[in-house]
Amino acid sequence: MTRKNRTQVVVLCTAIALTLAGAAGWSPASPANARSSQTALGQSAPEIPTDDLQRSIRIDSYTEVADSGPRRGENLYFFKCWMCHNQYAQAGPYLKDVYSRATLMSGKPVSDETVREQIKNGGPGMPAFGTTLSDPDIADLLAYIKEGKCCIEGEELPPNPWYRAVAHRWPVQTAVAGGAKGIIRISSGDSPEGIGVQLIAPNGVRTTVYTDVEGKYEFPEMQAGTYTLRIPTPLTFKPYRRDSVRIDGATKLNEIVLDRVSKTDSLPATAQIRSQLSGAELLWNLPGTGEEKATFQKVCSPCHEWQQILRNRYDERSWTAIVDRMTHYYSAPLVVRIKGSTVLGSNDQDDAIIVKWLSKVRGPQSQDAPFHAFPRPSATSGRAVVTEYELPQAFLTPHDVAGDSKGNIWFTSHKSRFIGKLDPLTGIVTEYTVPLTPGAMPGTHRITVDKNDIVWFSEPWAHVLDRLDPRTGKITRLPIEVPEPLNVAGFSNFALAPDGFIWDNQDNNVRKIDPETGKILREYPNQVKFSYDNLISADGNYWAGGGPPGYGNTAERLDIRTGKMTGLNTGGHMATAKRGGFDPSDNAWFGGGDGALIELDGKTGRIVEHWPPAPPSPLTDFYEAMPDKNGDVWAAVLHGRQFVRFSPRTSRWSVYQLPEPFAYDRRTWIDNSTDPVTVWYDDYDGYLVRVQPLD
Repeated sequence: MTRKNRTQVVVLCTAIALTLAGAAGWSPASPANARSSQTALGQSAPEIPTDDLQRSIRIDSYTEVADSGPRRGENLYFFKCWMCHNQYAQAGPYLKDVYSRATLMSGKPVSDETVREQIKNGGPGMPAFGTTLSDPDIADLLAYIKEGKCCIEGEELPPNPWYRAVAHRWPVQTAVAGGAKGIIRISSGDSPEGIGVQLIAPNGVRTTVYTDVEGKYEFPEMQAGTYTLRIPTPLTFKPYRRDSVRIDGATKLNEIVLDRVSKTDSLPATAQIRSQLSGAELLWNLPGTGEEKATFQKVCSPCHEWQQILRNRYDERSWTAIVDRMTHYYSAPLVVRIKGSTVLGSNDQDDAIIVKWLSKVRGPQSQDAPFHAFPRPSATSGRAVVTEYELPQAFLTPHDVAGDSKGNIWFTSHKSRFIGKLDPLTGIVTEYTVPLTPGAMPGTHRITVDKNDIVWFSEPWAHVLDRLDPRTGKITRLPIEVPEPLNVAGFSNFALAPDGFIWDNQDNNVRKIDPETGKILREYPNQVKFSYDNLISADGNYWAGGGPPGYGNTAERLDIRTGKMTGLNTGGHMATAKRGGFDPSDNAWFGGGDGALIELDGKTGRIVEHWPPAPPSPLTDFYEAMPDKNGDVWAAVLHGRQFVRFSPRTSRWSVYQLPEPFAYDRRTWIDNSTDPVTVWYDDYDGYLVRVQPLD
């Protein structure tokens, strides 16, 4: 049996995005010109002007690399068709040469008309896209397929037009104050507190600061020159943007006056407003019972953003096909069905609840009531400077980050053969091409940097551990044993111990692995088949892991010195300890899928769940929790637009707003060399983010 035909193991919580229902990506083309599917969703034509720099609106327009034609078709294909129609899939036909064939699988002759009909109406196991894709969308798809360049499988990616760091050399600031200042006023007299204000440099780097209780804001000291000044994700306000704003030191900027979109808290249910809501806000706004929403959250939370799921409209047959594919199929592109098993821990009852609910609230004829947005965090809750860096290629789906001793930030790409190194001082990215493994989909996952600045990263679909020497660019590959039959853990979330050994968890065993040979040196029995994350304490004395994503109620801690394993669970309560890290006291922390930060207390041997007193985004969860040098724990609100910071010493929670309506953070790296610490993550939507708290 060849590797290509053998099931490719899936990494559950980092599974492929929900491409049948739409997935994530940000886009630089103008939404005003984009031929999107918005009018196909039963919404009235937008009456509110939009800012063509708004990432979230561009995501929903599928215009990352072009406004129309084959390149936009490539964008649509990646998010709508790729899941089933790629060279690694075993469920759908490969479409690279479809126009050179005589007939379709249905027996009909191949033509634009018959292919268009197939896309619109679907078929057995294939959703009917006619209710969520417009005629112009399908025309762009056909133009791409007819080119013969299908099917965007991670070996080559289109360039990101917004990456300008090489073409426009421009230093990126490191300071947090001392730059341009201004004030915001709301024409209706509302409070101007906590509003983001953004400057975009010529190299495309975006810097966002937030107003105080009086509406005042201050940027860091930045390179003198001209910038674009705007309000990121205005949502409740009409867009504000000024180009060619001259900045030189502590420039005093003109007063910004914002007008509300609505005279009340009810926002019009337009596509533009919907695209600025977080996933949690969208879910909260939709009708449905507590059971329906809780089931959707449990099953659809571990792997996917909600914005793209909930912007689509399908009939019940199509939603059934989508939910079945997402919950019952394993492998790299999730195409192999495993009878009697599920990927996300759902059951037939859960699946039926989700299908019935989605068919009601996101059926072809469903209409949205006016939207309501969550309140902004107070200016005293979390003050920070947020910097967003563009990446050279589109569709990179960046997954994990790690920093080296020189200040560079390394990142992996979940569905392509590239990893990258960002220079935060310039915004310039150096990319490295990972060798392909025959029959295995390209893609990288965990990344870490050792004390010698050697970069280690995993390839989950190929079951390979890679070691990159930045001085030479040489990549050394080490195959890792993954037990058969199918083990859903794959090889992904490894840990690198201070002594250089590799740790992971497979087949009910915690494994110590030789980094030179890949051989298993020792195994320790574990209470679960696999723990989603693998953590090693800074002193190298402890390993810890959490339960499987979506349905786990376990957490484990191994004393490596004695071999004693502490295995705990939360009973019927699915705490879902996902990813995380050790704090300075050797307590393990995990992001909780049920909305808490989970601590495995080393002294008491107990699981402690720390719940935000007032969740910044109801109906959401955490993917990871990362302690800093002071013991404070940082976590992105997975389906919200915030980072939280929790102090176990004082039980104080701080909330930091992000410029876009999502915080799709799968891995956080904290630079403890700065004071305050600096927080980094790569958003799965395609860019890197630096958060510099001001306290």
